[in-house]
Amino acid sequence: MELELTGNDVRELRMRRGLSQADLAAAVGVSRQTVNSIETGRYTPSLPLAIALARFFETTVEEMFHVKEQ
Repeated sequence: MELELTGNDVRELRMRRGLSQADLAAAVGVSRQTVNSIETGRYTPSLPLAIALARFFETTVEEMFHVKEQ
């Protein structure tokens, strides 16, 4: 089974908390550019980073990142 990442809610979750990309980047230990790339779908985060983001937003990886089975 292959999964294709079709989108994520990182930007929406970040905006709900009133955080800048730099704030979120500092919270999870990555660069602002990495956060921007994840939000725009140009970069798929590693599993540890996806888990860190999910824990930060108190959600699950599956709820934050949307995938489609191929």
